[in-house]
Amino acid sequence: MTADLVIRRANLPDGRTGQDLLVQDGRIVEVRPAIQAVAREEIDATGLLVSPPFVDAHFHLDSVLALGRPRLNESGTLLEGIRIWGELRATLTHEEVLERALAYCDLAVAQGIGAIRSHVDVTDDRLVGVGALLELRRRVAPWLTVQLVAFPQDGLYRCPRGLPNLLRALELGVEVVGGIPHHERTMEEGRRSVVELCTIAAERGLRVDLHCDETDDPASRHIETLIAETQRLGLAGRVAGSHLTSMHGMDNYYVSKLLPLMAEAGVAAIPNPLINVWLQGRHDAYPKRRGLARVTEMWAHGIPVAFGHDCVMDPWYPLGSADMLEVAKMAIHVGHLTSRAAMRAAFEAITTVPAAILGLEGYGLEPGCRADLVLLEAADPIEAIRLQAARLLVLRGGRVVARGASRKAALDLPGRPRTLDPGRPGAG
Repeated sequence: MTADLVIRRANLPDGRTGQDLLVQDGRIVEVRPAIQAVAREEIDATGLLVSPPFVDAHFHLDSVLALGRPRLNESGTLLEGIRIWGELRATLTHEEVLERALAYCDLAVAQGIGAIRSHVDVTDDRLVGVGALLELRRRVAPWLTVQLVAFPQDGLYRCPRGLPNLLRALELGVEVVGGIPHHERTMEEGRRSVVELCTIAAERGLRVDLHCDETDDPASRHIETLIAETQRLGLAGRVAGSHLTSMHGMDNYYVSKLLPLMAEAGVAAIPNPLINVWLQGRHDAYPKRRGLARVTEMWAHGIPVAFGHDCVMDPWYPLGSADMLEVAKMAIHVGHLTSRAAMRAAFEAITTVPAAILGLEGYGLEPGCRADLVLLEAADPIEAIRLQAARLLVLRGGRVVARGASRKAALDLPGRPRTLDPGRPGAG
């Protein structure tokens, strides 16, 4: 048979080696060794890792690349970042939000990201960010999936028009309900906001992703309300708690009750290792808490855990390069995810797990899945994380949308497999 594309002798994240992937009409048709087929394009991936694209389950495209406007976050705290964003928000225009977000999306695609769930602030009555990111979503759709979360940054009730603005954003086409209960004025208002937001999502058939307990205060326990509402409203599999950093200060007895309830309710977790480590523990002397939710314990209870990048060069975080392998690497270090199984699970936390949380259609490497693929200069997921491996090719629907340079010479690693031959068909 004649196909559009065949990738030869690839390693796959599940440990299979020497696999050919046959692609036709933007979909994977067959995956097995030594496929007998003629293709219009052929890629030699001998000894290299082919993965589905990275998925960033938590990001803020409306604030990305706004570092230093109007000033820098000198304390490095979450609350100063929120204040700075509030100062900047009033001056935003559609054009500059769109321009910054487009620039970041170019970088994200080159880094092998195929989907981003971005929270967008709905506090400003003008909904400038919403309008800009809805246009962004449409413009980048051929290369990148963007899923938007209506996020009342100042609090659903703390912001005078938080609730009506959130509802307007959903009417305009934002598809996930967000919130920030720990930033409401009181614990009770935080609890009520979780109830109201989950009810809105249930009535509209939407997903929920709340910034939940992003604080060092172990008494911040809005995750338990989120769990209860998920069960009450039948939202299992559609709800995520992002950050959950208060969990690193909770006593073990309470967590031993909390995590089984979270698993039972079908609530996912989205820690953000780079930014959680950066922001949390700022009021600690010594010992300093690590600022990361209890990943290994959640895994032990079967709770889906995805890692997000969260921020790049904005009021909260001055670093970042859209590299989800860097995110996984930080999680491994900070969370002591040091077994081979845990390191492989960290790779899944930036690929298959967030894809499931976002509900991405046709994601994966099985026949019938979309041919959205990344060719990495590594033999397996652990090596990919260790090296923050070069993305040699990024494909969307079987079409190359980005190319990267080999780092083999710079790394000077003996015995590395030969990388893509630029002279081969499909190599450009």
